[in-house]
Amino acid sequence: MFRRRNHSLEFLLVHPGGPFWKNKDEGAWSVPKGEVQPDEEFLSRAQIEFDEEIGFKPRGDWFPIGSIKQKNGKTVHAWAFEGDLPEPFELKSNTCQLEWPPRSGKFIEIPEVDDAQFFPLEVARGKINPAQIPFLERVSERLQK
Repeated sequence: MFRRRNHSLEFLLVHPGGPFWKNKDEGAWSVPKGEVQPDEEFLSRAQIEFDEEIGFKPRGDWFPIGSIKQKNGKTVHAWAFEGDLPEPFELKSNTCQLEWPPRSGKFIEIPEVDDAQFFPLEVARGKINPAQIPFLERVSERLQK
């Protein structure tokens, strides 16, 4: 999701939940995303993940912004749309189980996302996972046409 504020473009990014990400900021944020199941359409999964991670049903005209490969080898396919969050907004992320500490056999329940914020393009470039920067650039380039 992106919006235009004060003559500038802002992007909604999410911060992953859990103890591993607790004190990480620069390069830790992401576009809302999830894993596609066999026989599932990518766009449908993107819309479902947006709702599950943020707690807000997305509305708007979605357009594809391609795919990237992250450092961990996962491919992320993304779409963008113009919109805004309601005021007031309360993040409502789904949760998942995480083994913590690693290899301890103990599991804790964590939110998939613990924060969601809009950032101006230049700030978003520093916050987002570096592999996802092309998503920001592709949206910016499309809107300049």
